[in-house]
Amino acid sequence: MTTTTQTPTAPTAVLPTPLAAARALTTGGGVLTAVGAFLAWTWTPDFPGDLTYYGSPAGLQWLTLTAGLLTALFGLATYGIRGLRWLTPAGANAAALLMAIGGLATTWYSLGSIAIELGGFANLVAGGWIAGLLALIPVIGALGLPYDGDTGGITRRGGALWSSIRNRPDIKPAKALPAYADILIVAAALAAGLFVFTYGVDTAYGELFVDFLILVIFAVWGIFASGLTARLSEITARRRAITSIGAFAAAAAFPFTQNSDEYTSIGVNVLIFATVALGLNIVVGLTGLLDLGYVAFLGVGAYTAALVSGAATSSVHVVFPWWAAALAGAAASLVFGVLIGAPTLRLRGDYLAIVTLGFGEIFRIVVNNLDGTSGPNVTGGPNGIPNIPDISVFGFNLGDPHTFGSFTLGRFSNYFLLMLVFTAIVVLVFSRAGNSRIGRAWIAIREDETAATAMGINGFRLKLLAFALGASLAGLAGIVQAHVAFSVVPDPYQFAGSVPPNSAFLLAAVVLGGMGTVSGPLVGASMLYLIPAKLQFLNDYQLLAFGLTLILLMRFRPEGLIASRRRQLEFHEAEEPVIDTETAGLSKAGA
Repeated sequence: MTTTTQTPTAPTAVLPTPLAAARALTTGGGVLTAVGAFLAWTWTPDFPGDLTYYGSPAGLQWLTLTAGLLTALFGLATYGIRGLRWLTPAGANAAALLMAIGGLATTWYSLGSIAIELGGFANLVAGGWIAGLLALIPVIGALGLPYDGDTGGITRRGGALWSSIRNRPDIKPAKALPAYADILIVAAALAAGLFVFTYGVDTAYGELFVDFLILVIFAVWGIFASGLTARLSEITARRRAITSIGAFAAAAAFPFTQNSDEYTSIGVNVLIFATVALGLNIVVGLTGLLDLGYVAFLGVGAYTAALVSGAATSSVHVVFPWWAAALAGAAASLVFGVLIGAPTLRLRGDYLAIVTLGFGEIFRIVVNNLDGTSGPNVTGGPNGIPNIPDISVFGFNLGDPHTFGSFTLGRFSNYFLLMLVFTAIVVLVFSRAGNSRIGRAWIAIREDETAATAMGINGFRLKLLAFALGASLAGLAGIVQAHVAFSVVPDPYQFAGSVPPNSAFLLAAVVLGGMGTVSGPLVGASMLYLIPAKLQFLNDYQLLAFGLTLILLMRFRPEGLIASRRRQLEFHEAEEPVIDTETAGLSKAGA
C-alpha cells in the first residue's frame, strides 16, 4: 500500500511586500514600539503607575517596551543572522508576527485602560497616540513576511499561526553542545521563568496583570512558533537531572525575591493547588478515571492535621509532631481512598464520575454536620477548627520570621519552602510510578481497559492503587494547607466555586496543563490559581473572563499547554506529515 504525500505550497504573505522592506518594517517597528514606551501617555498621575514622564517607562509601559524588544529580536532573526538561527529552528517569520501582534495588543490595551479609568480618550496625550501608531508598524511589516509554518504555507486549519501553536515535530535536532553550554541554557531558561512568575505574582493592580497576561500569551505562542521550545526540550531531555534540580532551586529562590509576605501567600497556595493537581493527574492522566470529588481527599488531610496538631478546639486531645501529623493526614486520605474506591471502581465512565461527585458532596455535608448538634462534635461544623498552631521543624517555628544574612523570611515564605519539599516528594512519586511497570499498566487501562484485562492486567487492583496513591498525595498537601490557613472549614471542599481549590478547578488544571505529564498540571494549576486571584477587580465578571480564557485555551490547545507526544498525535494526527509506508517499511498502525 502506497500513500500519497502532501506537496508543499510556496510560502505566501497576507500583505505581499518586498522581503527586504517587510524585514526592515518588522525590525525597525519593534524598535520604534520600544521607543514609544519612553513617551508620556497621559497628562495626569491619577492612573496607576504615573505614565506622565518622558524618557522613563513606568507601569504598563514596561510591557510595551518588552514587546517591542522581542519583536525587534525576532525581526533580526528573519535576516538569518547566524547567532540567532539557534533561537528560531522552525523559522522566525511566524514568531515575529506573533510578537508584533502582542506588542500592538499590549499597547492598545494600556491606552484603552487609561481611557476607561480616567473617563475617555481625551485623557491621552500626543505621546500615547504616537505609541499606539508606532506599535502598528511591526504588524504591517510582519504581515508582509512569508509564512514559515511546518507545512510551508497556509494549512486547512488556519495557516502557520494554527500549526505553530503546538510543538513542532519537523525541527531538525541541533548540533550537540558542550555540557557546560547545556547547563547555562537550562539555567537561563529557569531564571527567565522565575522572573516571569515573580513579575506576574507581584503585579500591584488588575490592569497591569491583564496586560502582562496578554504579553505572556503572545510571547509564549511566538516561542512555540519559532521552535525554540522543541530545542529546549532536547536539552532538558539530555540534562534531566540538572533540569529537575535547577527547577526546584529556582522555585526555592522565589521567597528571597519578596520584600514581604503579601505575595508569598499566593505562592504557597499555588504550590498547594499544584501539588494536589499532580496527585489527581495519577487518577485522571495516567489511569483515565474521571474523579469529580477529588478535593475531598485534600479536606481529609487538612482536617486530620487540625485534629492532631494541638488546636484548642480539637476534639482529639492528642498532639502529634509535625511529621507524624503529615503521615497521619496522608494515611487517613489513603484509607478514605480505598474505602471509596473498593466498591465503586468496578464502574466506568460517567457512572464512576457521578459516584465520585457524590462522595465529594457527602464529605462536605458530613463535616458540616459534625458540630455537636446535628451529630458528634468532631469537626466543629460550619465554624470548622480554628487556631491551628504553626509547625515547628527542628526548633524553627514556621510562624516566626527568620533571618538569613540580609534576607528575612516571613511566615508564608517558611511554609512555601516546606510545601516545596512536599511538592518534590509528589513529583518524585509521580515520576517513578509513571515510568514503572505499574505506570505502564495504568496507561494501558486508560487506553483500553478491556484489552488490558485480556492481556492479564488486573484492572480493578491497579485502579484501586491509583485511587489510593492519588488520595494520599492530596492528603499530604492538606496538612500544609491547614497550617497556612490557621483554620479548616467545610466551604472550600466542594465541586465548583469561584476560587480554588475545588474539584472542578483541579480537573481543569490537569486537562489544561497536560494530562499524564509532570510539569503540565503544575503549570495549569499555577495559572488557574493566579488568574482568579489577580482578576478580582472584575468583580461579577470574573468567572465570565475566566471561562472565556478556558474556552480559548481548549480551542487552540486541546491537548494541554505541556502535552506528551501521544496527546499531540491524538488531537493533531491529521496534520502530521504523511509517511510513505512502502519506503519506511512500517504502517502507521504498526508504528
